Amino acid sequence: MEYDVKDLNLAEGGRRRIEWADREMPVLRQIRERFAKERPLEGVRISACLHVTTETANLMRTLQAGGADVVLVASNPLSTQDDVAAALVNVYEIPVFAIKGEDNATYYKHIEAAIAHKPHITMDDGADVVSTLHQSHRDWLPNVIGGTEETTTGVIRLRAMAKDGALEFPVIAVNDAMTKHLFDNRYGTGQSTIDGIIRATNVLLAGKTFVVGGYGWCARGLAMRARGMGANVIVTEVDPMKALEAVMDGFRVMPMAEAAPIGDIFCTLTGDINVIDKHHFEIMKDGAIVSNSGHFNVEINIPALEEMAEEKRRVRPFVDAYYLPDGRVIHILGEGRLVNLAAAEGHPASVMDMSFANQALSAEYMYQHASELKKTVYTVPEEIDREIARLKLEAMGVKIDTLTEEQIEYLNSWQHGT
Repeated sequence: MEYDVKDLNLAEGGRRRIEWADREMPVLRQIRERFAKERPLEGVRISACLHVTTETANLMRTLQAGGADVVLVASNPLSTQDDVAAALVNVYEIPVFAIKGEDNATYYKHIEAAIAHKPHITMDDGADVVSTLHQSHRDWLPNVIGGTEETTTGVIRLRAMAKDGALEFPVIAVNDAMTKHLFDNRYGTGQSTIDGIIRATNVLLAGKTFVVGGYGWCARGLAMRARGMGANVIVTEVDPMKALEAVMDGFRVMPMAEAAPIGDIFCTLTGDINVIDKHHFEIMKDGAIVSNSGHFNVEINIPALEEMAEEKRRVRPFVDAYYLPDGRVIHILGEGRLVNLAAAEGHPASVMDMSFANQALSAEYMYQHASELKKTVYTVPEEIDREIARLKLEAMGVKIDTLTEEQIEYLNSWQHGT
């Protein structure tokens, strides 16, 4: 078995952490038990490009239990947990190509390893495997049944491909499942981003002015959690509907150019480039802390900051200080990459339980229905979404009402008046 991980001696610690996460993932565990009996993915080769975390490890175990031949590579150079990568190779015999802190060349070498697996199904965080397949390995495209995509950024890229007629196989947008974005994006990203910022800096959030770039589901969660920690939260947006919602949720809303000189801590979560740009750095406070929790490290224009700075110094793990000619210092966390994974452990397992249940069931659905699907981006079927919500409530010990026959008849009729 080929693999590329930092150190196989880390495997035992990784195994213990994978098992710890599994205790918080009852929905995925139930799916794994069914998969082990039914083997719905028997013989299917799956190339997964995901954050290599304890939660991802349990998804890989589930796909493997279902009969899939799985390879896992990192979807971000700083998001790999090296002990988990080692455990997947040494304990669970799943090939992994991922090392925390890998350089750009190694990152893409690992993407090539995912493609060398000759996948029938791709599983992406950010669409790098899909885009590389389309750009450099078009000969294999007819053999790909379909794919899944878990990030907002990746779904944007894939919908652009579909719109241009460039997408050569169907993809299910796992990110758009209700049981994904309403919970993973909002509660998972909200909590884990705060965790990453605090672990990296140990700053007190109470009383600070905290600027959130964007107000999608991830940004909503972060704004909510930052306010809960006592920060004064400002939201910047380009979408009038989202901006209005942020105002109604009680946040100050203004352009980034107005927020830049008053913010103490910044975090972008938009999926777009240069949300924080040179002209923002030029007016930021001395000591400003700048981070990103969007998928790619393009939301902060770090090359512009590097040109402005006289010196760059690593002052804490995952904190780079940029010293400007006028004496100000600006701090960048996690090299501008996902701060919740670069400086912390990513989302809690209990929320990833639903996201990865979507991944597993979407892979099964894709394999079973590929011949019926067109070359475009699909949402997760509603029946899968609702079943995951039902299983999660059941695992939490929460019971809900069911409609009576009379209520069902009333809702389906139009004859009843006041």
